Amino acid sequence: VSTWYAKMLLPTYDVFDESRYFNAGQGVHTFSLHTGAGLRCVGLTICEDLWNNHQFEGRRVYGVDPVAKTVAAGATLLINLSASPYRAGIQNDRETLFAGQVREHHVPLIYVNQVGGNDDLIFDGGSAVFDADGRVIARAKPFAEDLLIVDLDSSSPQRVEACPARIEGIRPALVLGIRDYLVKCGFNDVVVGLSGGIDSALTAVLAVEAVGAEHVHGVAMPSRFSSEHSLADARELAANLGIELRTVPIEDVHRSFEESVRPFFADRPPGVAEENMQARIRGILLMALSNKFGWLLLTTGNKSELAVGYCTLYGDMCGGLAVLSDVPKTVVYELSRMVNRSAGRALIPARTLEKPPSAELRENQTDQDTLPPYDVLDAILEHYVERDRAVEDIVALG
Repeated sequence: VSTWYAKMLLPTYDVFDESRYFNAGQGVHTFSLHTGAGLRCVGLTICEDLWNNHQFEGRRVYGVDPVAKTVAAGATLLINLSASPYRAGIQNDRETLFAGQVREHHVPLIYVNQVGGNDDLIFDGGSAVFDADGRVIARAKPFAEDLLIVDLDSSSPQRVEACPARIEGIRPALVLGIRDYLVKCGFNDVVVGLSGGIDSALTAVLAVEAVGAEHVHGVAMPSRFSSEHSLADARELAANLGIELRTVPIEDVHRSFEESVRPFFADRPPGVAEENMQARIRGILLMALSNKFGWLLLTTGNKSELAVGYCTLYGDMCGGLAVLSDVPKTVVYELSRMVNRSAGRALIPARTLEKPPSAELRENQTDQDTLPPYDVLDAILEHYVERDRAVEDIVALG
């Protein structure tokens, strides 16, 4: 069958801006298809066309319902072609919504979703087939290309791949995003600054899963404020992962920078400016290795830090791909503990998980010198960033 259909619902929210570039289709499209059970009338829909449903909390209601119109035009089988971006827990939300649509119209649905990384978006696949009662009778693999063959007229059990829970799905999503970004941009290797902290440790683990240990290069860059256990933790992590670790002390460079600006800083106490020099020195060294060897630099900052500016411009923000930039700090810890559980050992050193997080840019520094505890901060950011709640409303919540 060769045919075409113009999408009717154009999302303009979150990562979508389709109404800016496209005109919405005005009519449904159906075609006849001969199957073993006889002639079927197939109705085509595209992605957002299937998301117009009052059951989906928080979504605006479109002025047209493509699914209802397509069924009214005689469709006895729906096919939805999607490029639906991943977010944590979305597969369950999708299937709940789609099942409701199917039950309302009592027409089976074949949902076909794209899979792969595309810059900052990840498409998680998980294509599925629903019978007329809204039950999932087949599901393709998530986060991987897959060929799923389904007999709509058979009562026999069909392949239903597991749908990962919210936290379990984040890890393969990030791995897929790293792998596809490298492949599509022409990189083979990555370089990661290893501080002995939790963020760089998790980033290194995900990179190894994505491209293999032989393509991951770790760099430790201790200063006089780096604790001995941080360097030891970086070494232990590298050994556990089987990756190369280069140690490039920055103390001499840092002191040279301090001497250069001392005449101008003499009348002011040390502060953020001196701290940020270290992060910028590290950024320069990592970018030099990236440029010289063609390695993609992975930045390691998490969503919590980036949201409140607890990071250094031209320093730890240097790089080509920010792996954890949409992962809150509390989730970084959850994922790290999951990594160790699945490995059956402390792949990420236990001390990395247990010690207070610190940028180690001054003596005895911890993140909580400046920030609230991360469980408090992440709860605030969830309401402010994800749910778009006003400051006054968040304060009222406690």
